[in-house]
Amino acid sequence: MELTREEESALKGEQGEIMQMAYRILIATGEATDAEKLIPIEWAHLSGVNYNTIGDAGEEFLSSISKDARVTVKTTLNPMGFDIDNVINYGLDENFILKQLSIRKSYETMGVIPSFSCIPYEIFEIPKDGTQVAFAESNAAIHANSYDNLKTNKESAFSALASALVGKSPYSSIRKDDTPNVTINMKIKNPNELTYGMLGFFAGKVGDTSVNISGLAEMDNRQCKAMCGGMGTSGTCAKFIFSDGDSDCEKIDFDEKEMQNVHDELNTAEKGDMITLGSPQLGLDEISDLTNMLKGRSFQKRCMVFCPRTVKEQARKIGYTTELERAGCEILSDCCTCLTPLINKDNVDSVTTNSIKGAFYLKNSNGVDVNLKSLSQIIQDETR
Repeated sequence: MELTREEESALKGEQGEIMQMAYRILIATGEATDAEKLIPIEWAHLSGVNYNTIGDAGEEFLSSISKDARVTVKTTLNPMGFDIDNVINYGLDENFILKQLSIRKSYETMGVIPSFSCIPYEIFEIPKDGTQVAFAESNAAIHANSYDNLKTNKESAFSALASALVGKSPYSSIRKDDTPNVTINMKIKNPNELTYGMLGFFAGKVGDTSVNISGLAEMDNRQCKAMCGGMGTSGTCAKFIFSDGDSDCEKIDFDEKEMQNVHDELNTAEKGDMITLGSPQLGLDEISDLTNMLKGRSFQKRCMVFCPRTVKEQARKIGYTTELERAGCEILSDCCTCLTPLINKDNVDSVTTNSIKGAFYLKNSNGVDVNLKSLSQIIQDETR
């Protein structure tokens, strides 16, 4: 890689151990992805927050570097393991709570905005077109590239943190070339958000760094997020482009057969013991939609609704939270369906959700079975 004198100095340790470590991570990442150089970024979004995922080693690492490390660009943060406002209601292990709060403190000490959200694109202002960012949350990286006209690779927890400390990222992968290797023809009529999530999951499997998708009607926000979440779960693909592609591009149909294959892979139960909504977390528009769809109805089993804290506060001011709580919803902020210890196989056998991303992690990380339904079907079947 081509390095500036300043970058070479940092790599030698002349700017301290923290910067040396960060540059080593970025250069190793860059060399592995054929980067030519490092380029400035304006925003980093970090994963590696939930104690469930980083464990004691991650907590101790963050505690150690936070004594000296400080981020140099705007830096936001993925969800953690619980909502501090109501964690007492869920019987979590005290050690988990203490370790999670230590992780939170370390990030705040480093200057990270404690957003605890996987949808930074909904709660922060989007920079100008073409801005380079470094997003470790997969659905956010895909959303940034596909909808927000930003540029980011699908970063790892380490590379995004290093980028936050240095203010740079390797110029490689989709930052250099976003030419799709395949065009997916959407053949499903009248798709809902679950359909789009399955399309995204399929696209993530067949795509390289990016894919063309043809035959799509205009999507609403819920459908858009569902596709980003599904794609981020199943592969390395980091962008989709609404195009028919060129003649050299391989063409694949996403039809009823392919959709059924995805459904069969992730749907492992005929019904759920409880319901989760919010993976990715729900934004204010989705909270509004959910409130309107309920129309005085109530859930007949537990329903956990995950959203960012800023959205929860806005929803409370408008009156949405009062209506959702009346309908039996548990509204949680700062955490998400994915990887939360709040859903445990010791007390839940199966979960109903409309999220492909949520289904993947509930099945593979939480160890529970999943019943997939669209939101409209959930409300029809699970409320009275």
